[in-house]
Amino acid sequence: MKYYSVLDVTPNSEEWIPKYIPTASKLVAKHGGTYLSRTLTHEQLEGTDAPVGVRVIIEWPSKEAATNFMNDPEYAPFLKMRTQGSESNHFLMLGQDDMAQ
Repeated sequence: MKYYSVLDVTPNSEEWIPKYIPTASKLVAKHGGTYLSRTLTHEQLEGTDAPVGVRVIIEWPSKEAATNFMNDPEYAPFLKMRTQGSESNHFLMLGQDDMAQ
């Protein structure tokens, strides 16, 4: 079953970004992930104003692939860069509609 990482990332500094993007991209691919969207171009259609710098959606072949990426020792210093250099939220969602009747 496919899983999806959905992230919102608002940088508080930008010096980490040029190092982060190439390595994160390589490691996402290494673990079978595919970026469906990684963009500054988005608009909020509903809810309380929540300005965010970047929205990201990654498709994973399995939950294990997503957690292996997050736990990859090669990714650890880059995860630290991102979390220290931004306000980030990361949600992992099962690719199914639990509300379908």
